[in-house]
Amino acid sequence: MTAPVTLHATAVALGGRAVLLTGPSGAGKSDLALRLIDRGAELVADDYTMLVHDGGDLVAGSPATIAGRMEVRGLGIVDRPYRRVAPVALVVALGEEGERMPEPRWIELAGVTLPEIVIDPRWPSAPIKVEYALARLKEMPS
Repeated sequence: MTAPVTLHATAVALGGRAVLLTGPSGAGKSDLALRLIDRGAELVADDYTMLVHDGGDLVAGSPATIAGRMEVRGLGIVDRPYRRVAPVALVVALGEEGERMPEPRWIELAGVTLPEIVIDPRWPSAPIKVEYALARLKEMPS
């Protein structure tokens, strides 16, 4: 196990696998996480995510100071049930979507290569796209 690296990202777990939501401040990470939680995901970390390389996995967790806390714009900080750790399966970069049929993308974080997709979090379908992308991981070429 390596020393933790902290990334400006929000993490949620779907089916025990973490999805990292990345993007600049105000991009919609917490809002998309809230919509995914409403669909059954579990909060892992909001705004800052600790990443640890454990064997072949990159494991996401929350810094102790913000564990179980989430910023909900317009309401402030709210306490939420959360998952302590989850292996990262997918990185979702928030921004304007480009190609309609993009080629698979990969990103290296803390020495681990992970699949990455780009989605626009403002679209109502954004949470569903995240779920579909996670479900399709086995189909992606490495």
